[in-house]
Amino acid sequence: MDTGSDRETNESAADAAKADGTTADASGGEATPETPHVSKAPAFIKARKGLHLSWQVGVFVVGLAVIAAGVAMLVLPGPGWVAIFAGLAIWATEFAWAHLVLRWTKRKVTEAAQKALDPKVRRRNIILTSAGLVIAGALIGFYLWKYGLVLPWNIKDQ
Repeated sequence: MDTGSDRETNESAADAAKADGTTADASGGEATPETPHVSKAPAFIKARKGLHLSWQVGVFVVGLAVIAAGVAMLVLPGPGWVAIFAGLAIWATEFAWAHLVLRWTKRKVTEAAQKALDPKVRRRNIILTSAGLVIAGALIGFYLWKYGLVLPWNIKDQ
């Protein structure tokens, strides 16, 4: 089973970039310097093919368990997205495809953070949040004026 963990992920990009020591971005963006993805398994494990395959299966299962827990934490209490990204990082130690997905995700999160820091976007978000708080406050005030401090399921007069 060839997972590509000990070779570059895109050999044509690697051949084209050998001259300048960079690899082309998969989305057609600018070239970035990068070394080939290499398995993070200890040397004695990489030396034996069967042991290395077992190591990769173990890494896959552990990463899958962490990602599954993260997906569960999206609806249950807990840091769901953090666990999902942690599981992806676990996979990225062994699998080139996971390394590419993790790098793409980091780039998108960085772009979103930069966009959120844009003054126009921040001003819009502050205005929308303020409007939402005013509306929520008005609804709570109306409820308290109409019924007082009574829980909705205890209201007798409607």
